[in-house]
Amino acid sequence: MNEQVKPGPGAPLFNPLSPEFIANPYPAYDKLRTTDPIHLTPIGAYAASRHAHVSAVLRDRRFGKDYVNRTTKRYGAAALDEPVFRSMRHWMLQQDPPDHTRLRGLVVQAFTARRVEDMRPRIQQVVDATIDRVIERGHMDLIADFAFRLPVTVICDMLGIPDEHRELFHASLRAGGRLLDPVPLTRAEIDAANTGNAAAESYFKQLFELRRRDPGDDLTSQLVQAEQDGSKLSNEELTANIILLFGAGHETTVNLIGNGLLALHRNPDQLRLLKDQPELITNAIEEFLRYDSSVQLTGRVALEDVELGGKHIARGESVLCLLGSANHDSAVYPDHPERLDITRPNVRPLSFGGGIHHCLGAQLARIEAEIAIATLLRRLPDLRIDNVETPKWRPTFVLRGLQELPASW
Repeated sequence: MNEQVKPGPGAPLFNPLSPEFIANPYPAYDKLRTTDPIHLTPIGAYAASRHAHVSAVLRDRRFGKDYVNRTTKRYGAAALDEPVFRSMRHWMLQQDPPDHTRLRGLVVQAFTARRVEDMRPRIQQVVDATIDRVIERGHMDLIADFAFRLPVTVICDMLGIPDEHRELFHASLRAGGRLLDPVPLTRAEIDAANTGNAAAESYFKQLFELRRRDPGDDLTSQLVQAEQDGSKLSNEELTANIILLFGAGHETTVNLIGNGLLALHRNPDQLRLLKDQPELITNAIEEFLRYDSSVQLTGRVALEDVELGGKHIARGESVLCLLGSANHDSAVYPDHPERLDITRPNVRPLSFGGGIHHCLGAQLARIEAEIAIATLLRRLPDLRIDNVETPKWRPTFVLRGLQELPASW
């Protein structure tokens, strides 16, 4: 029986940027699910922590993104004059129908199951080349040298970014995670985000000109054509969504690979099992997604008054869907949800969201992680992580991932 423990004064149930929460959010989630599953947070949004509530919100058309009102409520009306927020306003991730339907329809063909499956040989080639770069060295950072290079290369392929430009992206900093966090950004963070967004816009506008002159079989050429068709895509939408696709196309996959490798090495029995039975890799990826999701939260806004878990959510109020918490709900995973089990049956993590905003690249991320981890275990069987117990996590919440993961063999 779960004891109904209330937090003490000054100890909020939901404090997602605290060092303790960043290091391990799952005890806090357990307390939320037990004591206050629809919790009004100090930032004024409700946090839904149980699987049933999260799943319902993701699929309920009474909830949407309502980006403009949500942003002005958080930062004030002047926020939409900030370049980064103005750009994000056009992201399909932040749109409601009919704009979301139109924008998603322009890119969905690049992510069909058949096209993604056809990318397996290329993904295998990139993984092998990445290991070849470091194998004689005897050590690497599994994030910068391995997990990061693969999805960046693949999304560069998909976007038609020329080979000679790619080292710039391989060397780039992963600094955009805070943009998605529910805790408002500081002035310094907004300034840094504006600078990063301006640099991305400058590069991609040059890429658009290249693809107008020399179109290829890539997603950028396809979207440039849609922009030229006028009614399908504006220039602002083109720029914003290419930036989104580049970020979303690699960020969560980096975290999935890194978090999965850390989880395996923290659970040596599961690591041995996967080495002995490599055919378990597909189910293992689902368990990695469930166990330590690379995306911990997605937000929705009530488009009308809604009752949720016995609480009244008024129109315009935000609900934070805690995907990482839902994935650990014992109502769905009764057999020790806090334990990593790569043989766990019926794993259906909510890590890629749901409803109309279910991640376009979900299957691509799964395949990239599957090939990357399986190949690493096969080619470097004696690899060991140097700091398993106290790794360095990135100081972001929505996108959960490691800053570095030094390893040697």
